[in-house]
Amino acid sequence: MNLVPEAAALDRELRGWRRHLHAHPETAFEEKATAAFVAERLSEIGLEVHTGLAGTGVVGVLRGGGSAAAIGLRADLDALHIHERTGAPHASKHEGRMHACGHDGHTTMLLGAAKALAQRRRVDGTVYFVFQPAEENEGGGRVMVEQGLFDRFPMRAVYGMHNWPANPVGTFALRPGPLMGAFDIFEIVATGKGAHAAMAYQGRDPMMFASLAIGALQTIVSRDLHPLDAGVVSVTQVHAGDTWNVIPDQVVLRGTVRSFKRDVQDTIERRMRGIVDGIAATFGMTATLRYERRYPATVNSDAETAHALAAATAVVGRDRVDTDPMPSMGSEDFAFMLQAKPGCYVWLGTGEGPDTPSLHNPRYDFNDDALAIGASYWVTLAEQQLPAAR
Repeated sequence: MNLVPEAAALDRELRGWRRHLHAHPETAFEEKATAAFVAERLSEIGLEVHTGLAGTGVVGVLRGGGSAAAIGLRADLDALHIHERTGAPHASKHEGRMHACGHDGHTTMLLGAAKALAQRRRVDGTVYFVFQPAEENEGGGRVMVEQGLFDRFPMRAVYGMHNWPANPVGTFALRPGPLMGAFDIFEIVATGKGAHAAMAYQGRDPMMFASLAIGALQTIVSRDLHPLDAGVVSVTQVHAGDTWNVIPDQVVLRGTVRSFKRDVQDTIERRMRGIVDGIAATFGMTATLRYERRYPATVNSDAETAHALAAATAVVGRDRVDTDPMPSMGSEDFAFMLQAKPGCYVWLGTGEGPDTPSLHNPRYDFNDDALAIGASYWVTLAEQQLPAAR
């Protein structure tokens, strides 16, 4: 392990920051206190601070030397609507809200990197520290891009990082190409004709639509996609009826679709529409499909992945960097930034064994032993990409 000395020296302070953020979680576009905390720390460090992008976003600016080169480093601010069950002394003080995805750790590591880089003054160029709101479901990354992130803060590349409790603490995983899946949602509403359950022939039973549609939708992946093209279609909600002896007028199915390729998304949506229309016609009823493409796939560019690999290797050693991890069908709205700029998204291992709770688990707590490692990665990446003359 080759931690940056200035980052390692901040370990105690980083733990304090992280636990403060964990105790005061705020959800999408409500991260006012979190953003104020970040802005205050950046100001104390001596950085130029910009607030208000995407409502609660914060961008810190560190300028060094005379080079016009610039890169962006991004962390997310928001928490989840989860009731915390960690029992930690620093557990959430806001019931029903929790940092169950480790964004408190992400924010802290980037703040630590900003402080260490400001102390070291070894970059020739500009580093933009991008603290993004609303990663969870609400697309804060998209909003930041739409509101001019890359126009106001021109950078040649942008980098992101997520903690990964499935991997051992002090390891990295990255790969060029897709690392995380596209996130789509759907809602199917089938409308038949209600009737007494004992006189089903007098109605058009939408429950028959549901029973066939749930199974038929699974044939899209098994029969319409190439075996080597990944896709997931999951029906996660079924809503219909209120009592035992009444056939309802309507059934609602909701769920999610995951994929890595645009043409796979196109195939899945097209076949869903055909299945919905066909089953509805079979049973003499009507059905509609609302299909929304929420987050695109997170796709790393080749050159920037090589840069991230060099930085991770310098910090933890080549044998602790996995360059061929299995991509995840989880989604990440850093994808919107990668659609606008080349960059790389990496996973930082934070696991301590098979019993480490997973992300989005009410017992999950970010592993503070990873804080100095993540901060060192950011510092190393910035200094390698914007090297100052020695």
